[in-house]
Amino acid sequence: MLVNAFVDTAKVMAKGQVTIPIDVRKVLGVASGDRISFIVEGSTVRIVNSAVYAMQMLQEEMVGEAEQSGLTSDDDVMALVKEFRNEDENA
Repeated sequence: MLVNAFVDTAKVMAKGQVTIPIDVRKVLGVASGDRISFIVEGSTVRIVNSAVYAMQMLQEEMVGEAEQSGLTSDDDVMALVKEFRNEDENA
């Protein structure tokens, strides 16, 4: 069984609008004006915070990129950042 699992319901209005229950909004970390994404997998739909989901997708895309670029340590990353900062200051 899932820890912290709960069930909540909402009514679908005539135009397909639904108010996301406050407990669900808290779990998602969304507030008025934020965006959510609907991920449909077969007959199951997950609702996720769009910003968090986008970051997760970016992280998945970037797996292994640092090593392929020769960045194998924190020192390598810091040296690259300093290099870019110096280029910006000299431009």
